[in-house]
Amino acid sequence: MIKLIHRIGQSIFLRLESALNGIFGPTLNPLYYLGGITYLMFWIIVVSGFYIYAFYDTGVNDAFNSVEQLTHKQWYLGGIMRSLHRYASDGMLLFAVLHLVRNFVFDRYRGFRWFSWYTGILVLWLVYIAGINGYWLPWDHLAQFAAVATAEWLDALPIFSAPLVRNFLEQGSVNDRFFSLLSFIHLGIPLGAFAIIWVHTQRVPQAKTSPPRVITIWLILVMVVLSLIQPALSQGQADLDSEPFVLKLDWFYLWLFPLLYSWSAAKVWILVGGVTGVFLLLPFLGGKRRGKGEYEIATAPAGHLVMAKEGETILEAALRNGLSLPYVCRDGACGTCKGKLLRGTVDYGTYQKGVLTDAEKEQGMALFCCAKPLSDVQIECHEVEELGRFPIKTMKFRVQKMERAAPDVMLLELSPEGGEPMNFIPGQYIAVHLEDGTKRSYSIANAPHEADHLQLHIRLVKGGKFTGHVFNEMKVGDVLQAEGPLGTFFLREESDKPIIFMSGGCGFGSVKGMVEHAFKVGLKRPMVLYWGARIPEDFYLADLPEKWQREHDNFKFIPVLSEPKPEHGWQGRTGLVHEAILQDHQELGSYQVYACGSPEMVDAGRAPFMAKGLPEDQYFSDKFSVACPMPPVAEALASSGEVKHG
Repeated sequence: MIKLIHRIGQSIFLRLESALNGIFGPTLNPLYYLGGITYLMFWIIVVSGFYIYAFYDTGVNDAFNSVEQLTHKQWYLGGIMRSLHRYASDGMLLFAVLHLVRNFVFDRYRGFRWFSWYTGILVLWLVYIAGINGYWLPWDHLAQFAAVATAEWLDALPIFSAPLVRNFLEQGSVNDRFFSLLSFIHLGIPLGAFAIIWVHTQRVPQAKTSPPRVITIWLILVMVVLSLIQPALSQGQADLDSEPFVLKLDWFYLWLFPLLYSWSAAKVWILVGGVTGVFLLLPFLGGKRRGKGEYEIATAPAGHLVMAKEGETILEAALRNGLSLPYVCRDGACGTCKGKLLRGTVDYGTYQKGVLTDAEKEQGMALFCCAKPLSDVQIECHEVEELGRFPIKTMKFRVQKMERAAPDVMLLELSPEGGEPMNFIPGQYIAVHLEDGTKRSYSIANAPHEADHLQLHIRLVKGGKFTGHVFNEMKVGDVLQAEGPLGTFFLREESDKPIIFMSGGCGFGSVKGMVEHAFKVGLKRPMVLYWGARIPEDFYLADLPEKWQREHDNFKFIPVLSEPKPEHGWQGRTGLVHEAILQDHQELGSYQVYACGSPEMVDAGRAPFMAKGLPEDQYFSDKFSVACPMPPVAEALASSGEVKHG
């Protein structure tokens, strides 16, 4: 039965996610940030609540009057804050329930996750109680109804010496001290809920505790507009000597209350207790333990070993143990975490159709954010040891220098604000944060020993959001925010194999950093750079590799022009850059190849290089794609650094 519910629920969510991916793209799909949005709602509640509390009077008559004054005489701020408080409370309950349901249908609540599941249920109850308590505070007709109904509901439990409802039978039975107690409870419960939420999220490696800035801005704007169009208003001052007949209920919080009178308080307790009990038992129903409940994940060729708990994905286990695997959505939507399974079996999990094909699964590929080990497994993970050296961080950089290397290529030099450098491995990249919350990723074009700055090679893209700004508006002294270091494309120094660099366009930036680092550390391995371009002007720094070739016996530079014209007077190699490599090398089994450029160039070289003996694990690549105009899936890749120069 549970498995059937899972399948039905997964089908519904996947259809919804697919539809929203088509509208927003995977990086901005709100269904992938339900937990983070719940956090956002909580902070809106806190900010608006403290503002309201500054004007709130805790007296029987003063409570209603103070709220009315705040709502009407200060409608432009106080009224909006009250409405935001109301709608964020509804939103927090809604998104928390969706978050719980989604984790249930995707089977993310068993095993080691039972603690997060239990704390999530506890948070839900605390939020619900705080919401009911909050409806008492304005002391209007709705508050009167909520107070009487809650008292009658609690009176069904044989734990009070006298019926609580007696406190709400006549005018004057409620005093000022009672409202002080209500205020204390309304402040205390959210504080307790926040402590539990914090513990709840600490159990999830690198949990999403905030949605992307774009989602944050839009949600706040929507709630502000809603607050202006449909403000939260009181429904007349409470009068215990009369009964309100017509009320506008908040069906997010008060949906149970009508049942108290159509059923009975006892039946409602049975319903609530029964549903809560089932939810508490769910982690222990329908699951099967496999062996000792832990599986070993081995990485190759680095040889790291980590343990995955039963029901834990490969990505979760890696992150929990400090291994840096690439990922973006963690929901099987973008394919960034796709990797090779060398040994063992996994439950491939649930993911968007097309992200992982049956043919790829037959080749041993899996999505590490979804795949759960069913046995001890080995995965291909070359970057683990190296990437652990430098943690990813977000920093501010000041534009120190701007130089046009070609009409459509700008060299940016960025210096870190505050003096703290961003350490990196040659070949990695940074993700520049744009004002709308999206990111654009650019390779670091200098070597790590030049830690006082980062150099970026940026090609102008027609309609490009960031590149247009760089070429038309940016000036020396501007400040950028960027995240890094990122990426698994970097120089493997431990090998003694000769190196072939295959670069296209501004892919030369990554190669430049690697080569300069190799010279700095005294790497003596033979290196040859094939730089492909359409026209001679695209070799925007050709003098530099020519200089390397003159000064270093172990380096050779071969420019390759794909579209030579008579007026170019080109005397060098022509054709596609990967074909030039194939012409020069009959055997590639003893080489390492580093390919950096367009996806077409990188993909074109893979199969023919393998056919000439290049081991698959010795083909390292970084694909550059234009980020504008950009379909939704490309936008997701842009955030991960797979899409560059837009």
